[in-house]
Amino acid sequence: MSIRLPKIFLDSGDPEETRKAKGLLGTIDGQTTNPSLVAKNPEVQKMLASGKKLTEAELFAFYKEVVGEISRLLAGPVSVEVYADWKTTAAQMLKQAEDMATWGINVYVKFPAVPEGLKAANEFVKKGGKVNMTLVFDQVQAAAVFAATQPGSFPSFVSPFIGRWDDRGYRGMDLVKNIIKMYKVFAKRAGEKRPHVQVLAASIRTLDHYYASIFMGADAMTVPLKILAAWVQKENWMPDEHYRMPSTGLKALLFEQVPYSKDFSSYAIPHEAGNLLDEGLEKFVKDWKSLIKTK
Repeated sequence: MSIRLPKIFLDSGDPEETRKAKGLLGTIDGQTTNPSLVAKNPEVQKMLASGKKLTEAELFAFYKEVVGEISRLLAGPVSVEVYADWKTTAAQMLKQAEDMATWGINVYVKFPAVPEGLKAANEFVKKGGKVNMTLVFDQVQAAAVFAATQPGSFPSFVSPFIGRWDDRGYRGMDLVKNIIKMYKVFAKRAGEKRPHVQVLAASIRTLDHYYASIFMGADAMTVPLKILAAWVQKENWMPDEHYRMPSTGLKALLFEQVPYSKDFSSYAIPHEAGNLLDEGLEKFVKDWKSLIKTK
C-alpha cells in the first residue's frame, strides 16, 4: 500500500509563522486564515492590549495587508474567509469575496457551508472564483458543497473540522474518511475522473490527526505551526498500512448514504442553536467583533 503525503497548508494568520514553517519544511503548499487566526496575530494582540480597536474598514485593510505578505511568501493557495453570521446574505458574502479575490492571484475565498454561503459560492465559482468551503461538520454539508461548486473552473476545497467533533466525544477523523468515500461515488455519478472538490482536513490538533489525515488519503491538510514542528521532531515520520489512530473513548461517526444531486439547495442544512455548525459560526463572529470598535 503506497501512502502519499497530502498538500500541507499552514493554519495561521501570522506571516512570521509562514516563514518559520518554510524554515522547518523547506516549503509549504499553502495557508489558511480565518477571523480567529487574524485575532491571534501578534500585531492585533498588541493593539488589543493597548485598548485599541479598529473600524471594520481598518480591520479589512489589516487583513488584506497580512494576506498580501503571506501571498508573497507562498506560491500555493491562501484561504481568506468572509465575515458571515446566520443573517448575512449571499449577496453580502459575494461582495466581500469579489474584493478579497483581488488581494492576490492565489487567493481562495472561504465561505461557510450554510445555505447563503453555498449560494454565494455557487455564484462566485461561476465568475471564475476559487473557493474553500469551511465549517463542514457532516456529509450533507459536503454533498451540498460538491453540487454548489460544480460550475467552477478551478478545483475547490472542502474543510471538514476534526477537532470540534473530538470535543463532542466523536471520532472527527471519520468525517474526513466518510467524505472521501462519498466523493468517489459522486465523482462517478458526475462523470469526473476525480472529484473536483479536494478534501482539506481542518481543525487538526494532534500528531495523530496529522498522521490519520495522511493515512486516510486527504488531498490536503491545514496544520498549526506547533504540529508541524512536532512532526519535524519525529523526523517527518510517515504512517504505513499498519497505522491505526488511537481513539480511546470516542464514538464512531457512521457513513451516511447521502444521495447525489446537482441541486445544492436540495440538501437541508439545519440551523440549530448549539450544534457544531452554529457553534463554529458564532465563534468566528465573536472573534471578529472583538476587534471592531463599537459605536
